[in-house]
Amino acid sequence: MSHAEDPEGTRRDFLYYATAGAGAVTAGAAAWPLINQMNPSADVQAASTLRVDVSVVEPGTQLTVLFLGKPIFIRRRTEEEILAAQDVDLSTLIDDNARNANVSDTADAADVNRALGETGEWLVMQGVCTHLGCVPLGDGAGEFGGWFCPCHGSHYDTSGRIRKGPAPENLPVPAVEFVDETTLLLG
Repeated sequence: MSHAEDPEGTRRDFLYYATAGAGAVTAGAAAWPLINQMNPSADVQAASTLRVDVSVVEPGTQLTVLFLGKPIFIRRRTEEEILAAQDVDLSTLIDDNARNANVSDTADAADVNRALGETGEWLVMQGVCTHLGCVPLGDGAGEFGGWFCPCHGSHYDTSGRIRKGPAPENLPVPAVEFVDETTLLLG
């Protein structure tokens, strides 16, 4: 009688596979609570997005909100601010990367790659200087009409791009989108 026809071999193989399968299921059931506890809690997940009503923000003004522990500048730019941002020779920029979570990592720092919306009226950025983490002053501060960090003299233009000073990078643009005409969703 050959091994393939041996009923003991078939029974032994079945018991081996059944025991191994039961062991794998038991190990998975024991490991699941350990793996699941590493997921973010409900309060952390709730804090990972923020809806902001921008209906009261007039052109030429800015709203600052706190998101994930950092200030976020939401500016509704005037036509003059938009034109000033668009009229910059990109070769003169200190940082030529858009630093925008909503576009490709390789996108250049052209205003169209930093502004939000079809008209470029909205600019949403993390309000933290990329030099040492200070909060820049806004409302047309600095030599380029954008933001100015008085701690070490970094000047940002009306598109949040570093133009002068020790800051190495443009102010980052977080993941953001309009959910309706007057509501922004951060995160």
